[in-house]
Amino acid sequence: MDEQRSTVTIPVRDAQLPADLMLPAEPVGVVLFAHGSGSSRHSPRNVAVARTLTGRGLATVLVDLLTPAEDEVDTRTAELRFDIGMLASRLAGIVDWLAAERPAGDVPIGLFGASTGAAAALVAAASRAERVGAVVSRGGRPDLAGAALAQVRTPTLLLVGGLDEEVITLNERALTELGDVGELWVVPGATHLFEEPGALDQVAEHAGAWFTTHLARTTAAPRRS
Repeated sequence: MDEQRSTVTIPVRDAQLPADLMLPAEPVGVVLFAHGSGSSRHSPRNVAVARTLTGRGLATVLVDLLTPAEDEVDTRTAELRFDIGMLASRLAGIVDWLAAERPAGDVPIGLFGASTGAAAALVAAASRAERVGAVVSRGGRPDLAGAALAQVRTPTLLLVGGLDEEVITLNERALTELGDVGELWVVPGATHLFEEPGALDQVAEHAGAWFTTHLARTTAAPRRS
């Protein structure tokens, strides 16, 4: 499938954030990625998942939620990368940008979060329920979403490695908070980073099916005034 790749700078309220866009010829949706602490938009795992989604006709946006200057400072302090509220606010701002600027066209929006990025994605989904049509968490920490978890009304898929026992427990608890909108899928034999042969392929396939199914039921929401 033909695709266009570009790097853009996305303005949010208090920052200019670098992002990589992959656009298939006729996108049916766009998925915004939120990476985990200590990672970046160049995460090989998220890039691999993004390529699979693009092959399904989904545009993808891999973004750094910290500016280069913030990331340099945070390498020493590790404060901002765990500030779920701030990260979620920036994600919500990018969702608004996608809805207003429409780099992928007038298509529904999904969120893909890994590790702590999953918590930020869930908080953002709760605050932008009219714009976010689906969420996928990979090895996520949905517990860090706090009270926002119970406010999520967006179909949410929790993907966890079968050997990642502590995170399985956290996701099972989160599932009770999500209720009918949540679904948990355990990838057998996989650890937290899904480094085992074929494990990440399963993540990408389940994520792709989830997004194409649920975003197909969503129409792009009207712009905010």
